[in-house]
Amino acid sequence: LSKKDARGAINAVLETITETLSRKEQVSLVGFGTFSVSDRAARTAKVPGTDKTVDVAATTVAKFKVGKLLKEFVAGK
Repeated sequence: LSKKDARGAINAVLETITETLSRKEQVSLVGFGTFSVSDRAARTAKVPGTDKTVDVAATTVAKFKVGKLLKEFVAGK
């Protein structure tokens, strides 16, 4: 592929992953890993180095779980 075509393909994949996660669905890339969405509840957190506390609002976050093949490759197995 040319650089332009490769960039287009990667952008299409990333756009699809982003759109799927925005619908709170998961995306699995076999052997590589799984992207998913998780809800975090509101909480109170302590500011390091002080006794001050702050309220942290509830939020939705993206998560990634590494697949078996990628984990083994990185570990050098």
